[in-house]
Amino acid sequence: MQMFSAEELLSFLTRFRKQGSLSEVFLPFQTLPRVRFLLGFLTTCGQRFFYPDVRNRRNEQSFSKGALTSPSNPVWRPRISLCSYSCDVPASKRPFLRTQTPPSGLVLDNFGQMVGSSFGTQESQLDFRSPEFEEFNGKPNSLYFNDGQRRIDFVLVYEDESRKENNKKGSNEKQRRKRRAYESNLIHDGLHLEATRSVLDDRLVFVKIHAPWEVLCTYAELMHIKLPLKPNDLKTRSSAFDNFNWLGKVLQVDESIIKPEQEFFTAPFERSRMDDFYIRDKETFFTPATRSRIVYFILSRIKYQVSDNVKKFGINKLVSSGIYKAAFPLHDCNFSCPSEDFTCPNERYLLYREWAHPRSIYKKQPLDLIRKYYGEKIGIYFAWLGYYTQMLFLAAIVGVACFLYGYLNRNNCTWSKEVCDPNIGGNIIMCPQCDKLCPFWKLNITCESSQKLCIFDSFGTLVFAVFMGVWVTLFLEFWKRRQAELEYEWDTVELQQEEQPRPEYEARCTHVVINEITQEEERVPFTTWGKCIRAVVCASAVLFWILLIIASVIGIIVYRLSVFIVFSAKLPKNLNGTDPIQKYLTPQTATSITASLISFVIIMILNMIYEKVAIMITNFELPRTQTDYENSLTMKMFLFQFVNYYSSCFYIAFFKGKFVGYPGDPVYWLGKYRNEECDPGGCLLELTTQLAIIMGGKAIWNNIQEVLLPWVKNLIGRCRTVSGSEKVTPRWEQDYHLQLMGRLGLFYEYLEMIIQFGFVTLFVASFPLAPLLALVNNILEIRVDAWKMTTQYRRMVPEKAQDIGAWQPIMQGIAILAVVTNAMIIAFTSDMIPRLVYYWSFSVPPYGDHTQFTMVGYINNTLSIFNIADFKNRSKGNPYIGLGNYTTCRYRDFRYPPGHPQEYKHNIYYWHVIAAKLAFIIVMEHVIYSVKFFLSYAIPDVSKSTKSKIKREKYLTQKLLHENHLKDMTKNMGVIAETIMGAADNHLRPKLE
Repeated sequence: MQMFSAEELLSFLTRFRKQGSLSEVFLPFQTLPRVRFLLGFLTTCGQRFFYPDVRNRRNEQSFSKGALTSPSNPVWRPRISLCSYSCDVPASKRPFLRTQTPPSGLVLDNFGQMVGSSFGTQESQLDFRSPEFEEFNGKPNSLYFNDGQRRIDFVLVYEDESRKENNKKGSNEKQRRKRRAYESNLIHDGLHLEATRSVLDDRLVFVKIHAPWEVLCTYAELMHIKLPLKPNDLKTRSSAFDNFNWLGKVLQVDESIIKPEQEFFTAPFERSRMDDFYIRDKETFFTPATRSRIVYFILSRIKYQVSDNVKKFGINKLVSSGIYKAAFPLHDCNFSCPSEDFTCPNERYLLYREWAHPRSIYKKQPLDLIRKYYGEKIGIYFAWLGYYTQMLFLAAIVGVACFLYGYLNRNNCTWSKEVCDPNIGGNIIMCPQCDKLCPFWKLNITCESSQKLCIFDSFGTLVFAVFMGVWVTLFLEFWKRRQAELEYEWDTVELQQEEQPRPEYEARCTHVVINEITQEEERVPFTTWGKCIRAVVCASAVLFWILLIIASVIGIIVYRLSVFIVFSAKLPKNLNGTDPIQKYLTPQTATSITASLISFVIIMILNMIYEKVAIMITNFELPRTQTDYENSLTMKMFLFQFVNYYSSCFYIAFFKGKFVGYPGDPVYWLGKYRNEECDPGGCLLELTTQLAIIMGGKAIWNNIQEVLLPWVKNLIGRCRTVSGSEKVTPRWEQDYHLQLMGRLGLFYEYLEMIIQFGFVTLFVASFPLAPLLALVNNILEIRVDAWKMTTQYRRMVPEKAQDIGAWQPIMQGIAILAVVTNAMIIAFTSDMIPRLVYYWSFSVPPYGDHTQFTMVGYINNTLSIFNIADFKNRSKGNPYIGLGNYTTCRYRDFRYPPGHPQEYKHNIYYWHVIAAKLAFIIVMEHVIYSVKFFLSYAIPDVSKSTKSKIKREKYLTQKLLHENHLKDMTKNMGVIAETIMGAADNHLRPKLE
């Protein structure tokens, strides 16, 4: 191989173009302005131009726009291969001008017009290459081109403009040209394309894409994909309990059906060391998931139009603009029966049979097969969901035990007996809870509510709240360990270093900065000042929408206060013959129902709008990698959803009934609406009811929606094509009629579970059965998600993921907040602290009259007295006049009675209770936080065995590569030594003779 200048190359070609010789010529960057002339000469002579491979990437930005266009960048060199075709060969027999796998579909701007000639991106370019049209060969389960050799790695679907019913010539022609340019660039990029018309609808065209071996190798090196070096010979340690693990064997997937995956030592792929890798068969070396991921990487970076120096690229934009109707990888077979093709692995069928089918609900998940078929991102979601469900077993058992403790001891609740006693609760007249329209009521009407409250407001609730504070720490710490094991098993330990920048990020890299580590120039999309401006704008937008949802919640509260008065005045007091309706059709019920409906509508509208706004904000923020993008979007969406879902529970737990004043001086909103009080049974029981309804109703609704919605959509799609249902349809057309799992599909799966995790931890002190409901829901959720992904959705593009992303810190934040919320629920929402203060201080002298600690007299001691004539605001008139012949009434508060020197001021009992509540919160928080931090410190994030495996694999991998490199060097040195010795021998022999 020789190096030539441009002039020497031209002279060389002129001399040898008719000799049919094959050689390679490397052009330095200084000759790039003359490349166009040389390429024209080569094309005229029937030569082929091959684009350069990837070599010696200096840093992560090396294939960004800036790095490629730098004239001083020595990373890239155009390589020209000359084939043995002379100018005398007829043009019809000359090979096409094509390129050899340029990375990311990005083109050097320095090539100027040559780019248009070789890639067909200019509108005037005549060298468009279109996929060949082939008829369907009648094999419905085939995963190959018609030749039966090339595997289908991806499918694009579009509607033929010439056969559209509403044929708009101008717009259709633009779409056609963009699509032609895009497909031509795909072919020039080295991909193989084959088009086939739909069997059921001849307007649809399916473009099948195959990545040949050279393309796969080039992009595997570019994407730093880890591939097998040699089988893993590390022995797994056997446990002493393996012989007794009969239950685990029953729950395990049958290994004769789903065989365990062979483990390998892996390393980032390099073409220069191809012999070091475990390549037994080129067809199976790259798994179907890896092939699809590589092809999608290419599809996301290929240009289809350049206008005003703005490059438009990527399959996502083409699909969103309607140029293509869909883009997806293929399922490998039908889910209900295995493929007749013996080469098909039937992984979809196995997943449905052993994972998604209802009869497998008791079995463990085949995580390795899920990861192999759907990719690490889907695999880590189901691994996390399965582990979360396993941990809920312990929480559910303790929660049920605490619930049974309260249920069995409800008849021993002294204060509830006093409420139900007609001589005590029946003689206590309570003050009206609203102005003019609400009547006086007797305390014993809350008997049933008080008995229910004894079940949840017991000592067992305190124990369970402390236990859940420890449980959530154990769950998060042990999940980190499990996640580290999966990182090792699934080769995602160093994923952050491997992940490539997003194509949208690469296209905006226009600013030159100096890398602090390498001290070399690199391109970034904006300066530090620009980054700060974007961060401020994004944070302001998120804060605005959070304030908007808070404003809507306040609006709903004002609505409840105002409409309650209207319903109290408008609803008839007596309905003849309809007493059951009268019982339920109360002002409180009507207010709650209408307020809930309005809140639901407002939440759904804001949710739909904010989803689009959050995506726009994240796109404006321009994160570098796909992981950064998803984490940023997750944080924005969750902050909104957190306020959206939990606002009502926080309002009931910490605000409702807390700032109401007293009957003589009630607190009014906006000077007009009297603040809302708790139901007669208390706010804790109302919070328990709210959680039970939300968790139960939300779980039922979500599962029904997840099952019915995709099933009905697919059913409608099948009904539309019923006329051609008797025809045999190919695999790609069957998959096209399945539903698309959207861009945020997995996000909403995570969100559903994290919201549930919040209900289980944040408010568990009011509802100990929450873990049990979550456990039952999750057992069903795993199988429902598996069923819809396997049977109702197209196959997602496999993606790498190292962990669950931003959801991990979100759960940690919820866990920290849960300690505070549960402590405050026990202190301020329940009556546990006032009862303890009465029992230990106010039931005996000097404050009480009993000789021993008791709860007798608690109700009378905690209800203050109000004189109806002592209404403070005379301008509004006394709202209690005319409601009954009562002179005094009782209300829930700790105040001095009328006639006392400090009447209606807080009494000493109130200050004892406040001090006890604050002391309880401080002690409970510090105890639980101390235990949490100790457990976090004591439990390492990565187990010792996993660390040893990672180090051992890294050592053996480096040793293997080093030994192979030494072998190659030794072999080369031996050849060189033999050559030198032979030359020396030939040189010395004449002298000796």
